[in-house]
Amino acid sequence: MLCCERTGNNKTLETEADGVDKSEACEVNVEANSTDTTDGRHVVKPRPHWCTVCHKRFTQRGHLNIHERMHTGERLFQCTQCEKHYSSQSTLGRHMNIHRGEYKCTDCGKCCPNSSELAVHRRSHSGEKPFECTVCSKRFTTSGHLVRHSRIHSGEKPYKCHVCDKVFSLSGHLYRHMRVHTGEKPHKCHVCDKAFGRSGVLNAHMRVHTGDKPHKCSLCDKSFSQSSHLQTHKRCVHSNSRPYDCRYCGKLFKIHSKLKLHVRIHSDAKWYSCRHCSEGFKHHSQLKVHLLKSHNEGTWVTCDICQKKFSHSRDLKIHVRRHEAVKPYVCSECPKRFCTATDLRQHHPVHSQYKQFSCCLCDRLYKRKMDVKRHFKKCSVEHGVTGIVL
Repeated sequence: MLCCERTGNNKTLETEADGVDKSEACEVNVEANSTDTTDGRHVVKPRPHWCTVCHKRFTQRGHLNIHERMHTGERLFQCTQCEKHYSSQSTLGRHMNIHRGEYKCTDCGKCCPNSSELAVHRRSHSGEKPFECTVCSKRFTTSGHLVRHSRIHSGEKPYKCHVCDKVFSLSGHLYRHMRVHTGEKPHKCHVCDKAFGRSGVLNAHMRVHTGDKPHKCSLCDKSFSQSSHLQTHKRCVHSNSRPYDCRYCGKLFKIHSKLKLHVRIHSDAKWYSCRHCSEGFKHHSQLKVHLLKSHNEGTWVTCDICQKKFSHSRDLKIHVRRHEAVKPYVCSECPKRFCTATDLRQHHPVHSQYKQFSCCLCDRLYKRKMDVKRHFKKCSVEHGVTGIVL
């Protein structure tokens, strides 16, 4: 069966419904096009070769042989530049393009294995998400991400464990699950003996020990251990784009995770419950503070300079910066510097005429939330309104 999505430029992208989509299948090298087109009709080729582990089917025996290496962990082809191993010659070839630097992002310097993956990567800078879910309208940068997301709505879980019959929506999840039965953790840290199922995760973990932060922001002097953290930093600190809006109050956000947290204020649901008492909380951070204060569970982190206590280490880090006058966040519009990203965000409206906060009583607009709160106290008295808190 073939799934087709219509893109914004009226091209049709195809994914194999009985296996991973094309973006998922980069390491198993499945066929790029498994259909013949006759008079505009799609004819599905027979797939007589199937994997006895995850039941994925293939049109050719050679493709099945390559796929089976994913389960056995066999990687015959080694990179001469970085000693990484791959299950197929074609996957190794794609990887070698990274060392050649032929497909290099001009924004962050990341090297991609081919031009199509470079084009997809560039969407992380532009914010372009051309693929939209028809159920919830969530948008994605690739068709593969959309296909995987759509299984949330359909409940489809085509990948089944032959040992315990547990089912998964993604082949990668099944592959990682199989290690529960095999005990395989092939990538081990030589410093702390922690083991990982993927080499990429181990490489990221090693930076905890080395302190290496190779991804440097071009707009300030902050550096990051992972490129994804750098992209999040640029969106949160240096960009004014707010593509995510709350469907209840219209408030705009720079990243989706912030919107997810915000939406909870519009609900009475309390996601985190205290195991000692009947208290419930909307956020995990609130539960952690409650456990410390009310039940003496957990550990406070203390400032060595003033002995002030904090429930989270990140709050202590920010606090220490104020003692040391460290200000890593630089305004892109003026020379001012700030200790935290929040301080910089609060400063940004100085350089903009955009007013995103409005009074619900008189519709007067303000740049800052604190200003509309201050105004609302006076406005509510004038209108004789009580019991409303912004």
